[in-house]
Amino acid sequence: MEILKIVLTILFAIDCIVLTAIVLLQEGKSNGLGQLAGGNDTYWGQNKGRSKEGVLVVVTRIAAVLFVVLAAVLNLGVFA
Repeated sequence: MEILKIVLTILFAIDCIVLTAIVLLQEGKSNGLGQLAGGNDTYWGQNKGRSKEGVLVVVTRIAAVLFVVLAAVLNLGVFA
């Protein structure tokens, strides 16, 4: 069980670093004055899922779920 705890802790640390890096790579939600002129009606505004920003959002969600699951498993107390 000790080896499993070490492996999960290493995965948790890596996930923390990845999650931090991904959040820092994302752009802000507001586009400033571009919103006044209908900035969301552009090609990239309609197809965010296929852009770099859309991929970052998906990867952020996966990393966040992994973070919560690993944190819960590591705090169950079965490794004590």
